[in-house]
Amino acid sequence: MGAVNRRDLLRLGAATGGAAAVTLAPVDFANADDDSGDHAGDDARPETRTVRGHLDTGAPDFVYVPVRVPRGVRRLAVSYSYDRPQVPAGTPGNALDIGIFDERGTELGGEGFRGWSGGARTEFFLSAEEATPGYLAGPVNAGTWHVALGPYTIAPQGLDYELTITLEYGAAGTTQRPAYPRERARGRGRAWYRGDCHLHTVHSDGRRTPAELAAAARAAGLDFIVTTEHNTHSAHAAFRGLDGDDLLILCGEEVTTRNGHYLALGTDPGTFVDWRYRARDDAYPRYARRIHRAGGLVVPAHAHATCIGCSWKFGFREADAVELWNGAWTAEEELALASWESLLRGGDDWLPAMGNSDAHREPQPVGLAQTVVLADGLDRRSILAAIAAGRSYLAESSSVTLDLTVTDERGQRVGVGERLDAPPERRVTVRLDASGVPGGVLRLITDQGLMRSTQLSSDINSGTLTWKTTVSLVAYVRAEVRHRPADGGASGLPGAMAAMSNPVFLGGSSGR
Repeated sequence: MGAVNRRDLLRLGAATGGAAAVTLAPVDFANADDDSGDHAGDDARPETRTVRGHLDTGAPDFVYVPVRVPRGVRRLAVSYSYDRPQVPAGTPGNALDIGIFDERGTELGGEGFRGWSGGARTEFFLSAEEATPGYLAGPVNAGTWHVALGPYTIAPQGLDYELTITLEYGAAGTTQRPAYPRERARGRGRAWYRGDCHLHTVHSDGRRTPAELAAAARAAGLDFIVTTEHNTHSAHAAFRGLDGDDLLILCGEEVTTRNGHYLALGTDPGTFVDWRYRARDDAYPRYARRIHRAGGLVVPAHAHATCIGCSWKFGFREADAVELWNGAWTAEEELALASWESLLRGGDDWLPAMGNSDAHREPQPVGLAQTVVLADGLDRRSILAAIAAGRSYLAESSSVTLDLTVTDERGQRVGVGERLDAPPERRVTVRLDASGVPGGVLRLITDQGLMRSTQLSSDINSGTLTWKTTVSLVAYVRAEVRHRPADGGASGLPGAMAAMSNPVFLGGSSGR
């Protein structure tokens, strides 16, 4: 196969309504034109085809390799490789993702989707009984399948690839009906629940198995997690039986586009969300609506990450919350915090902040960070409602707690994500209680800036900060608990975050 023709790929990309794509010449097998019957007796005679191709810089986002699958195939296997030439420092090298669509086609929406592993695997297989993690078990029906190649980055020299497809014949087995985790755990009634809503396993580019991830969540003191594999929902059924009265496991996906990543949180089990589009394609709103119809939330992830394709370009109109804290607190989180604060000061269009670990493997800790929500129960609907309402704070671990309240002189009391509806002259008391951060710095921040702060001594594990004001002075107040700055404060920069709250609004509308 020769190099991709850029003029053809642009025309095809526009026609499909998604990212630029091109379809290459089909791969044929000896039995592809044999319509005389199936080949169930041909168990000992697998067929293999190998194709090679080259992609230049500027190739499409997706290259589809059609595979004409005859009847009687019980197992389809794919392996691939590509060259990794040396490139100058600061220049991206070659990276090629892979997945597959069955005979139902590659149309945007994913009816024919059968799996995606990105760049995490060099081979995969599918059969009726089982499939490689990241892929969906099911019959290998006759028709034209498509191996999907996704050139993530291409070196200046171009990218040479080799693709090998093997068909094994025989009687197809039975595909089990998928079973999913329960949508309710025992819980403690209306209470604070801790969760990590951005996690990966071997079903995408993680190293933990679902069982190992569930064990890590319990060890971290979490009450709920969400499975969010890159561009596949194959892990939904893999978590069945790993939940329990002590752990709620919700289904989701990290929709990994070339213009940013977003989390589909708490969707109906088995929901697949397509990722093959850019911001210019105007497809994202359609998939945000699909997530909402499936009962889930739309949450842009690590919007200020510097990795290629990670920076968020779709805007926040359709979002229900935003992942502000992703893993350890770094300069990217400070940038995300400043951006979120800007949205918050804008008034009615604020988005609740979330913290998640995005943990992929050991030693990345599950639960750093985590979102702690005040929910009516430990069930799917209550947890998602609390996240969307902003009744939550973010913390670095289950040992850290935060409580922010605003009480007016008549005894009316509200907490995070809520609004104190009172006249401008009403006097109020803001109170922050925090524990788990010896030597930490407690801060109260408003739309006017930092209003109060105090530092705990290193031998004190908890503390309280209060501030008396009036409703008219500020539009909202939020809380932070920071670690002591590493340089002792000489630079004037705050230390790393240990916990932070969503805002409490004073007067007017909170917009939620």
